[in-house]
Amino acid sequence: MEFEILHGIQALRSDLLDQIMIFITKLGDAGLFWIGLGLVLAIIPKTRKCGLSVLGAMALTFILGNLILKNLVARPRPFTVDASVPLIIPQPGEFSFPSGHTMNGFAAATTIFLYYHKAGIAALLLAASIAFSRMYLFVHYPTDILGGIIVGVFDAWLIYTLVNKWAPAWKKKNS
Repeated sequence: MEFEILHGIQALRSDLLDQIMIFITKLGDAGLFWIGLGLVLAIIPKTRKCGLSVLGAMALTFILGNLILKNLVARPRPFTVDASVPLIIPQPGEFSFPSGHTMNGFAAATTIFLYYHKAGIAALLLAASIAFSRMYLFVHYPTDILGGIIVGVFDAWLIYTLVNKWAPAWKKKNS
C-alpha cells in the first residue's frame, strides 16, 4: 500500500515541481534551517526560551530518532526496494525510518507553535511541505513520515514541558 501512495505521488511529477521539491527538501537537510532558526530565537531575549526549546527538541530528536530508532529499525529506503523511480537528489545514506527531515521539522515547528501559535502554524506548514517532499523525491515511505511526525511532536512536547516546569525555578535562582 505504501508503494501505491508513493507511485500516486509520482504521478504529480513535473520539471517545475521537481525543482520546487528539491529546494524544499534542502531546507530540511541536516536540520540546518531549523537549527539556525532556533539559534536566532535563542539570541533574542524575548524569544530565548522558545529558541533554546527548539534546540533542545532537535537534540533529543537527533538522539532518539537518528541514533537509536533509525539503527534499531534499519528500514531500507524506497528507492533501494523499487528502482523504477529515478532519484533526482543524491542518495541519502541513513536508513529510512523515521524520516530525519520530518522529525527535525516537526520538533522545531511544534515547539514554535507551543510558544507562538501564529508563527507556529507557518512553521508547521513548512515542516509538512518538507515531509511531503521526501515522499515526492522517493526517499521515504508514508510511515517514515508518520513516524517522523510522532517523534518530532513528542520531543517538542517533552522539552516544552520540561523547560516550562523548571524555567520558573531557574529564573528565581538567577534573580
